[in-house]
Amino acid sequence: MGIEERAFNAEISRSERNRALVVGLGVSGIATALRLRSIGWEPVIVEKAHGRRTGGYFIGVFGAGQAAARRLGILDAIPDRSPANSADYVVTRSGNRRSGLGFTDFPGEPRVMLRGDVEQGAFAALPDDVEIRYSTTPIRIEQDVSGVNATLEQNGTTVTERFDLVVGADGLRSTVRGLVFGPHAQYLHRLGYMIAAFMLPRPIGGMAANEGAMLLEPGRSLLVLPFADHPPTAFFSYRTDDVDTQFIGRPIDRLRAAYRPLPYGRLLGEALDAFEATDDYLYDTAEQVRMNTWSKGRVLLVGDAAWCATVYSGMGVSAALAGADLLGTMLQRHGDRVGPALQAWENHLRPHIASYQRTGIKQISLFTPANRRQLVERRLFEIVDRLPVIGAAIRRRLNSSEDNLEKERDIAFVG
Repeated sequence: MGIEERAFNAEISRSERNRALVVGLGVSGIATALRLRSIGWEPVIVEKAHGRRTGGYFIGVFGAGQAAARRLGILDAIPDRSPANSADYVVTRSGNRRSGLGFTDFPGEPRVMLRGDVEQGAFAALPDDVEIRYSTTPIRIEQDVSGVNATLEQNGTTVTERFDLVVGADGLRSTVRGLVFGPHAQYLHRLGYMIAAFMLPRPIGGMAANEGAMLLEPGRSLLVLPFADHPPTAFFSYRTDDVDTQFIGRPIDRLRAAYRPLPYGRLLGEALDAFEATDDYLYDTAEQVRMNTWSKGRVLLVGDAAWCATVYSGMGVSAALAGADLLGTMLQRHGDRVGPALQAWENHLRPHIASYQRTGIKQISLFTPANRRQLVERRLFEIVDRLPVIGAAIRRRLNSSEDNLEKERDIAFVG
């Protein structure tokens, strides 16, 4: 067989694939494209940024996320940056400290890492023939029973292409959701908290490289999370009755105001100074996405675009990986019947996402107690969690949603 004939046959094989537009090159988008490619689809990824993001802030990958990462073939490529012999402390502004809960004390035995670690592991696993277009945004999405016409804009030039499926994996303020499902205001639910996260250049506040710290006060907190072989990250969280005002002026000025009038002290002061010195940070409002359905025809949403459970749930990346993996399973199971596949996917996934969202609300008080009563309750939680029998029982109870998601996935795969 000659070169031209082989190329012709390859082009025929490629053209017979179902074609999917995946909008967003974050964890959800890359994992979805990877899973679709594994079942023979042809994903095309578009990303509004000029290039792929690197770095990111702290995340935990829990049981369901680890199992999905294993099935996606990327688990070994994402590290566990939990420091050896780690210690976590609750620290006051005056520098007093006592033993406290760390991220790894939460149920599910998470792998602790940076968001960029997961993105890099998934990105490296993408086959070379997966097309990625940067500086590209969908501006119109129209569909019929057999496919979707998506108009894409790149550097002022537009093109309309045909796809069998469009996946919005483009985050909390999803462009795809706005084009197909309606305005953000219909789906975004503010929780009354602001969050800020960034990478510290080095340990602060007299903490060792393997030590984490939490400053907890009514309505505001600071977390410093250590990593193995990497500088720590800092996470601010505070209550506000006026979210819109928090976006007026510089974020650092808003942060400093939120933690006044008391003297900052060493840990908080150094964290605020480090935030002011960096231009790579997240500063946003904590919001959940709540939708009655995650798909409309041949357009669906995944990850934060569909169900953002907030950082307080700790389940964002795990849910994104599990959702991408399950999507591929359902599409493979239902063949060309995209509608039934998407419905089955949502039916299996929604109860678990609802649980993660409830957890995201309940766990706000663990990250940022709203008042002194919640501070006391959190302290009691720390004490009870460390009791051998009761603490183990609590972990088993909180792990049940993770276990059930794995059972659901296995039923979906073999059923």
